[in-house]
Amino acid sequence: MNIILLGPPGAGKGTQSDLLVSRRGLIQLSTGDMLRAAVAAQSEVGLRAKAIMDRGDLVSDNVVIDIISDRLDQDDTKTGVIFDGFPRTVAQAEALDQLLSKKGMALDAVIEISVNEDALVARIANRAGESGGARADDNAEILRNRLVVYREQTAPIIPYYQEKGALKTVDGMASVEVVAASIAAILDAA
Repeated sequence: MNIILLGPPGAGKGTQSDLLVSRRGLIQLSTGDMLRAAVAAQSEVGLRAKAIMDRGDLVSDNVVIDIISDRLDQDDTKTGVIFDGFPRTVAQAEALDQLLSKKGMALDAVIEISVNEDALVARIANRAGESGGARADDNAEILRNRLVVYREQTAPIIPYYQEKGALKTVDGMASVEVVAASIAAILDAA
């Protein structure tokens, strides 16, 4: 089972990914983690990525797709994966579709965790007050900025997956367990 979890920062994607890893044995594929691992392993694509990063440039979609391709070839991904942090743009979504097709794989579900942004900002501000702001991202202003970036850069992939009939939406304002149950129902039906 291969899935993408979508949603703005703070929507609970990380929490739900952790639950899917522990309950369903899926592998969470974080593009950042994969990129760092490829660089550390000094693989061909890792060396290409390192040269780009050493120049201070952003790693291109092609390099990221190559890293994902290499990772999908590893045995532990055969039970299924959760794409974390990818795709972020329509071009990346199209490239992922092409990669999966080439490997004889498919996406089983694209799940949007929908949240009320004002309530999310209030939740983060409350969490920051309770914890003394222990986390750098527990700041309402930082979250507002991240939400703007999400709406501008990543949210456009939602219609892409809607048009393909792949998008399902769950209420991210519900409790962690209710959201998990909603996601489980979608996956069980897929």
